[in-house]
Amino acid sequence: MQKMDQKRLLAAIALSVGILLIFELWNRPAREAERQQAELRRQQTTGETLGQPPGQAAPAPAVPGPLAAPGTAVTTADSGTPAAAPAVRLTIDGPRVKGSINLRGARVDELVLKDYRETVDRNSPLVRLLEPRETRTPYWAQWGWTATDGRTRVPGNDTDWQAAGGSLAPGSPVTLRWDNGGGQVFEIALALDENYMLTAEQRVRNTGAEAVQVQPWARIRREHEPVIAGFFILHEGFTGVLDGRLRELGYSDAKSEAQKRGAAGGGVAFEQETGAGWLGITDKYWLTAITPVDPNLRYRGTYRFVPEGGQPRYQADLTPTGTVTVAPGATAALATRLFAGAKEVRLLDAYRDRLGIPDFDKAIDFGWFYWLTKPFFYALDWLFVVTGNFGVAILVFTLFLKLAFFPLANKAYKSMSRMKTLAPKMQEIKERYKDDPAKAQAEMMAMYRTEKINPASGCLPILIQIPVFFALYKVLFVTIEMRHAPFIWWVRDLSAPDPTNLFNLFGLLPFDPMQLSPFLHMPVWAIVMGITMFLQFKLNPTPPDPIQAKIFAWMPLIFTFMLASFPAGLVIYWTWNNLLSISQQWYIMRLEKQRAAKGGGSPPAVVPPPAAKAKKG
Repeated sequence: MQKMDQKRLLAAIALSVGILLIFELWNRPAREAERQQAELRRQQTTGETLGQPPGQAAPAPAVPGPLAAPGTAVTTADSGTPAAAPAVRLTIDGPRVKGSINLRGARVDELVLKDYRETVDRNSPLVRLLEPRETRTPYWAQWGWTATDGRTRVPGNDTDWQAAGGSLAPGSPVTLRWDNGGGQVFEIALALDENYMLTAEQRVRNTGAEAVQVQPWARIRREHEPVIAGFFILHEGFTGVLDGRLRELGYSDAKSEAQKRGAAGGGVAFEQETGAGWLGITDKYWLTAITPVDPNLRYRGTYRFVPEGGQPRYQADLTPTGTVTVAPGATAALATRLFAGAKEVRLLDAYRDRLGIPDFDKAIDFGWFYWLTKPFFYALDWLFVVTGNFGVAILVFTLFLKLAFFPLANKAYKSMSRMKTLAPKMQEIKERYKDDPAKAQAEMMAMYRTEKINPASGCLPILIQIPVFFALYKVLFVTIEMRHAPFIWWVRDLSAPDPTNLFNLFGLLPFDPMQLSPFLHMPVWAIVMGITMFLQFKLNPTPPDPIQAKIFAWMPLIFTFMLASFPAGLVIYWTWNNLLSISQQWYIMRLEKQRAAKGGGSPPAVVPPPAAKAKKG
């Protein structure tokens, strides 16, 4: 029986360490990729101004050809033809965004987020979400029409629109207008809210003598393949909720699916008819998404991979399933919304509830443990409002968790304390029956039952931490609220690793060991965490099995190296949790000693082995 309990204990410990080890080895390269991505963004945005390509020395890419409407073939009849005159731009100026709309093609292709910077440095560039086609990282949104009757002239990618109104701002809508000269006037009425939502109403006014048939559409187009973080717990690429289901497709998967379906190396990667819903392209913290205003209409949502000129093009588009017929003298209208901004949890929740956008909060990749991760975020966010510091919020949150698990942990610590008190008795039994292991096990199990001890309880505190660890990791990693959130002293970003490093003497040596290897990172908080873990294990009874004893002895060092490159907030949580556990365990041990001193369960006196008794007689 004891051997079975030992096996369970070893299995539990091995599982805990194994999960964390796999988690660490899988994500170290991804964290390095994320660091390189941040450096690339910094290089691209340094010295930029709106309307200019990033970096003066960068060669201008070839201008792609005209874009086809969703579902039609791409033609290149006038590809590469330079514009006769510079395109006119309409300014966007909201409380949280600034940028412009290119009136040639009616594209929102320039958008900067006023509240977010590339790094923790207050002088670093603002985050640029959307960029023109002339830059190295084109990314934009557009509205248009397809002539389903085959004869109506519709606006194209090179159409110059006329704008009525000033800058686009909250309370200051604008209308784009274009007359095709054949009796039809096309309009796009744009309105911006206080955050990141833009509403576009597409209208066709038919002053001709015959009815026309057109099909409006809206699309988001990313004309480059971004550097992604590459974490297996994070989705980046196409995302959306269509027909009530979350539909996600990464860039490489979209390319593979499109090539399977398409004849020219690309095309439709995924499509789904839907009523109320949304779709778009997501980054770790940023999202562009289209959603219909009228949830009662049916639409076709499509993810596409379309290579042009040897470059990847990723497109998400939304098109009504039916054709719009506009009678003479009539006007037809269709409204959609464009979200382009930061994936703030409460903001997405508000859009979901107020605008009826189904599951819009799922744009944030809370993962399989959504039911646990999102409540964790709400708790931390509430504590942040109270304390003003997310690091302090983590400390208080950990204290609440310890109180919630106090009865369960108490039982484990009592069992461990009694085992430590009974260690001499256990050793005496092993010596007495060293030639009869079965008898020794039976005696130990009898003693466990008498003292109400569970020998496998020592791993319980660690096992309790595992789901909490992963849920908290997810919150720190995917929520933008944690991005660049400072704690105290040198920790300026709880979502990033502690920047200090033992291998360069904490900055005294002028080099970065991480340039040599991502494993050469040993920050202050990880060292403190390792020390607290070592102290916690020292309070535990030494396992009678030598293999178990060695595992326990090495675990603090293993965990220290595994958690060294994890987000600082997670290491701080684990350190603080260890300190609370040490305090709780010390208190329980003190009570157990007092109980033993009062005769309420003191261990029986050590009985001399049989050989010693015979000699004495």
